[in-house]
Amino acid sequence: MVLWSFWKSRHKNSSGPAPCWIRSGLAALLWLCVTHLACVSEAVGETKNVVQKDAEFGVTYNDTVTSENQTIYAFNHTVSRNKTEGVRVSVDVLSQGLESPILFVVRQKQAVLSFQVPLILRGLYQRKYPYNHVGRTLCQPPTRAASETQYFFVDVSTLSSQGTNYQLRISRVESFTLLTDKKFSFTASPSQPQYFKYVFPDGMDTVIVKVNSEMTFPCSVMSIQDIQCPVYDLDNNVAFIGMYQTMTKKGAITVQRKDFPSNSFYVVVVVKTEDEACGGPLRFYPLRPDELIDAGNRSKVLDVIVTPAINSEVYVMGMLFCLGIFFSFYLLTFVVACLENKRGNKKRDVFENPADMSPAETASLLGKNGDGKTPASPYEYGSFADNGSTLSSEAITDSATSTDNNYGYLERSLESVGRSRQESLSSVEEDDYDTLDDINSDKNIVRTKKFLYVSDLARKDKRILSKKYQIYFWNIATIAVFYALPVVQLVITYQTVVNVTGNQDICFYNFLCAHPLGALSAFNNILSNLGYVMLGLLFLLIVLKRDIVHNRALVRNDVNALECGIPKHFGLYYAMGTALMMEGLLSACYHVCPNYTNFQFDTSFMYMIAGLCVLKLYQKRHPDINASAYTAYACLAAVIFFSVLGVVFGKGNTVFWIVFSVIHILATLLLSTQLYYMGRWRLDSGVLRRMVYIIYTDCIRQCSGPMYIDRMVLLVMGNIVNWSLAAYGLIERPNDFASYLLAIAICNLLLYFAFYIIMKLRSGERIQCLALVCILFTAVVWGFALYFFFQGLSTWQKTPAESREHNRDCILLSFFDDHDIWHFLSSIAMFGSFLVLLTMDDDLDTVQRDKIFVF
Repeated sequence: MVLWSFWKSRHKNSSGPAPCWIRSGLAALLWLCVTHLACVSEAVGETKNVVQKDAEFGVTYNDTVTSENQTIYAFNHTVSRNKTEGVRVSVDVLSQGLESPILFVVRQKQAVLSFQVPLILRGLYQRKYPYNHVGRTLCQPPTRAASETQYFFVDVSTLSSQGTNYQLRISRVESFTLLTDKKFSFTASPSQPQYFKYVFPDGMDTVIVKVNSEMTFPCSVMSIQDIQCPVYDLDNNVAFIGMYQTMTKKGAITVQRKDFPSNSFYVVVVVKTEDEACGGPLRFYPLRPDELIDAGNRSKVLDVIVTPAINSEVYVMGMLFCLGIFFSFYLLTFVVACLENKRGNKKRDVFENPADMSPAETASLLGKNGDGKTPASPYEYGSFADNGSTLSSEAITDSATSTDNNYGYLERSLESVGRSRQESLSSVEEDDYDTLDDINSDKNIVRTKKFLYVSDLARKDKRILSKKYQIYFWNIATIAVFYALPVVQLVITYQTVVNVTGNQDICFYNFLCAHPLGALSAFNNILSNLGYVMLGLLFLLIVLKRDIVHNRALVRNDVNALECGIPKHFGLYYAMGTALMMEGLLSACYHVCPNYTNFQFDTSFMYMIAGLCVLKLYQKRHPDINASAYTAYACLAAVIFFSVLGVVFGKGNTVFWIVFSVIHILATLLLSTQLYYMGRWRLDSGVLRRMVYIIYTDCIRQCSGPMYIDRMVLLVMGNIVNWSLAAYGLIERPNDFASYLLAIAICNLLLYFAFYIIMKLRSGERIQCLALVCILFTAVVWGFALYFFFQGLSTWQKTPAESREHNRDCILLSFFDDHDIWHFLSSIAMFGSFLVLLTMDDDLDTVQRDKIFVF
């Protein structure tokens, strides 16, 4: 009739009778519809034998089902508004080799649960794992009445013509509602997941749900879901809703009341069908795509406990503690600055009124022999002067003549120096001093002398060098802005993805000590980076104060500032302080969601800091020939580039490690040559010819030792260290390439620093009290910091589940963990290291530069 009406509506306006072929086709279509309806009526008439049974809890029902009969079990139980009871369905199929599975459908008041037995769960590459024993917990719909009797039905059916034996049992779940601080043990498997309910007590807004097991495998998943039906408690759907994370032995999720309007939630534990997600082995691939694989025994014993998280008072205490530690350094710096200012005023009084003090007191305040000069150095007059076979009188005469002509401050007009300091920096360029042939010839004469003094390498105009080294600060400030902005944007996106998807495997936190605040999942790991920022700012203030004092001394034509001590250039110090602040900011960004894709954020400015410290050490006694800011940052950019390549492609890649090791060794050799010859060599087509000539003249024709023994010792040790590190990387191929690269930088920095200190003491120089205290204090703090660093609370080199095995509880104020203490101590240690570089040569402030050795 429907078709007839449709046809009439389409042709009601047409004139004349319908064509014959249309009438015939319509008649045939109507005949087919009538035949189909008859078949359906016949099929409906052949209904199954439906048997409904009243059933009870705790009774095991053994029965048989075929395609011709269907069994319905009717249960009832009392539901209370103030008490939740868990109801569990357990099913076993006793028959083997089924042609069709049995379908179980549980119909409740507001929910339906259905599953088949054998239950087929899929793994990677569509592997199929059958399970004949299935246990599921029923979702309990809420009730508004104080007490209500609810009914539910279990329908059992199959399409198999053969009789299939099964067992059905409905039971109540003990301890379905979890209690605070009370541990509960249970067993789960892929086909028998478990979940429990937790209700927030009054006055408790945040809890930590901890699931533990003595068994590493099978791999499992813990999930936190809202109170709603259905509950997603199978391996293939547990990630659909709520928060979840994989686990082996440990799992922990911090849950906040504000995220659950019902003030309660489900704790779901699911055992996975395969262990690959937890770092376990992957089973063999089946020979036939539809072949079923026996999963074996994958039962796992676990225990769950819900503990209260910290309250707002602990948050406040943690923040006050963090601020108090670092503000104490500001206070200590202020006290030291006042004492230094008082001592400086006393020194000026000595120079203005020397008759008021005894000669001994005057000498002690000057820190020298009373005339502003250091005592005779055994290094200067012993080993140098006695080595007549290697030191020519012409070299000594040349050095003395050059020094007398250029750096004799007693003959220099202080007024002219003062006027030159007032000239515009923009009117002078460094190229004016480096483009003339006679200047290049003079460089070769001066820099290739056997024994160099600072005056030999401080020949350029101070204004030029100050401008040159200020570029370090402005460049790193520009780099910081362009680097930090996208980093902040990215980590905000990471945190948003974690909060929206609930996937706790994205970020590698210490989940046992991850305190959320707002949208941040681990606020304590972010707060502990405050020390880098505050101490970096404090270092900048200290440098600024020294810079101002030095400029004032230059303005008043102070002899010591003009002609004595290590040349004062503060641009690298400003860059170091800025790098320390940026390290804190980027480390905080990394800890918003720590993982291997953004670990570069945490290490990039560590490379910067190590490189800047090496450059500053070298600049102290080589101010004229230190690298430019553009060259230095280009090299550091290359290091970061290799860091990214190593993180992405370096894991187990032999070709990458061979290429990197070759580049590492070649770079070490080139840098060694640059340092040994003070830059007075050329890398061109004739370099091999010159190398062969030097080997022939110095090693074959006559065996002569190196001209620059001290430099040679440093470079030989440096090459041994770097070649060893290159060999270690090529053999072991560590997974954490970024840390390996950072270790190379730190080893070279420590080697150069140790060489500098040894040579300083060997030259007869001394280390003042403040610098010595900084060295000892920094060494101790670095020792404790490294201890906490190597605790390893998490690692993205493993799977998230394996990383959680290293998680530990908080150890300080119930708020900070071991890694937070590493942040505290390492920021203090870096600040101390910067102070060492700033103060270690203060003893030379009254020593003429032609008396200060270069090493």
